[in-house]
Amino acid sequence: MSGHDFNQFIGIDWSGAKGSALSGLQIAVAEPGQGAPVLVRPPTGRWWTRPTVLDWLMDRLRATRVLVGFDFAFAYAYQDFDSYFPETEPSPGNARDLWALVEEVCQDVPELYGAPFYYREDLAFHRHFLSPAGKGDLYTSRRRLTEVACAVVTSPHPVMKCVGAANVGTGSLAGMRLLHRLKRDMDNHVAVWPFEDLDGRSALVEIFPRLYFKRAGVDPRAWRDRAALDRALAHYGSSAPAAEWQPAREDEPDALISAAALRALSPSPAIWSTPLGFASAKRAEGWIFGVDWSS
Repeated sequence: MSGHDFNQFIGIDWSGAKGSALSGLQIAVAEPGQGAPVLVRPPTGRWWTRPTVLDWLMDRLRATRVLVGFDFAFAYAYQDFDSYFPETEPSPGNARDLWALVEEVCQDVPELYGAPFYYREDLAFHRHFLSPAGKGDLYTSRRRLTEVACAVVTSPHPVMKCVGAANVGTGSLAGMRLLHRLKRDMDNHVAVWPFEDLDGRSALVEIFPRLYFKRAGVDPRAWRDRAALDRALAHYGSSAPAAEWQPAREDEPDALISAAALRALSPSPAIWSTPLGFASAKRAEGWIFGVDWSS
């Protein structure tokens, strides 16, 4: 696998918020080489919507081979209990079936919103989540293998946490709906790593912008500091944006650093190689792109 096999590198700082136009949803694109990543504005309106991102991505996937990173968890912890939802049925046995289940539960809700999965009381899944409705009786602070390994550098929050600061759960549910639709409609064009071999297709990977800042020796909380962002981009061999540009939101630097990191990390065969001892990650849990398998 060579990074030059991809014609573009796309970092997407995702949002699971309720509503249509989402200021926290930002996209950056890096071309091969060392040029600065560029923020992409939506085709209409001021802010991206999740369905517009889906349509935009499908157009890209039809046109060229891209590496796309999404800032949400592709699945839940599985290895600890040999189940996504212990004591609950149905509990899928692999990631793609999980995405299909989330879509089935939430399909009548527009904008790819995923919260019905944890707030519908007629279903048992809410018992596993910490959400605005409260703490489910089966909720524990579970971690995927990749989150345990990532903690050597910086610790992700539990994916089933859907409330409060650093809420990753609602965005992940919305993201699983997106992954389901992309695979349903674009299977021949795109593979979701590490669950599938690429086989010459575009690739979708899970990203964690805070990890990329930390690996560059930059505090991700300093997102307003252009000098800090420029140092982080330089760590990944990237030029800086135009001097006059200033970030307006934290999500913008997150998207930019992710696109640059995807471009810099993708040539490494070790990044793509799933060790045999990580069968649960490859089938059920997923992996954050760039987390060291040996951690």
